[in-house]
Amino acid sequence: MALATIAGTQVHVDDEGFLTEYDEWTEGLAQVLAAQIAIELTEPHWKAIHFLREDFKQHGETATIRRITTVGGIPTKDLFTLFPKQPAKKMAYIAGLPKPRGCV
Repeated sequence: MALATIAGTQVHVDDEGFLTEYDEWTEGLAQVLAAQIAIELTEPHWKAIHFLREDFKQHGETATIRRITTVGGIPTKDLFTLFPKQPAKKMAYIAGLPKPRGCV
């Protein structure tokens, strides 16, 4: 685990820049992470991010798109609109969670 400074805060990250410590994440940090990948967070983005964080807290792993769609109630099409090209990876990155299993 490496340390990175993001928005003036030191956080633990893996080799790809995903946060590795659940409690180091803040909504302010999420806004900075989103901006780094050209996403401006809106209410629908926050709904997905908060679902991911709560689900991770309960299950100990990052939810897949299928789980976000079926359990979180957010249609797949919406996820691709909110987080273009790689929604699962981008959501996990912004939410401060590990990259979902099966994500390249």
